[in-house]
Amino acid sequence: MNFNELFKQIPSEDICEKFNIFTLVGKDFYAVTAGKKEHYNSMIGSGGGFGLFFKKPTTWCLFRKDRYTLELIEKEQTYTLSFFPNEYKEQMLFLGRESGRDSKKMNQVDLTSIETPSGDMTFKEAKLIVECRLTAITTPNPDDFYSQESRDYIDEAYKDANDYRKLVFGEITNVWIKK
Repeated sequence: MNFNELFKQIPSEDICEKFNIFTLVGKDFYAVTAGKKEHYNSMIGSGGGFGLFFKKPTTWCLFRKDRYTLELIEKEQTYTLSFFPNEYKEQMLFLGRESGRDSKKMNQVDLTSIETPSGDMTFKEAKLIVECRLTAITTPNPDDFYSQESRDYIDEAYKDANDYRKLVFGEITNVWIKK
């Protein structure tokens, strides 16, 4: 089956009508995928959010600065967020354990890759696909955090320079749900 037979496009504002956004980024499993059909990589997402940034519907995610997927996002300047039912938990955990920089993990994961009409990569098993165009990547400054919980998180994340986090903002360009 091709992409349009599997998925139906919806307006970005309909995400909230069909899904609980706090569950999507807080409890459900999702993959962040960047690159094109010839070469792409996915990683498990954790946390993040949806909102408006520069008056555009936007997602944001937090990445360790050494993530290979982040390199591909910077190169291509587009990516997808693919949200999955809980039955795909093991595949999501695999995407988080293995690096695509030094392996062929995309050939090893038990998911079926598919290209969006825009040429970005995602998976047939996803229940929701959010395609994004890179808007900004920024490094949070530890001095900008005020709650003890956020300060503790940043202090822990910044113990090793390789663990520094980057905030990635992407304008939502397309949204699809499983038919």
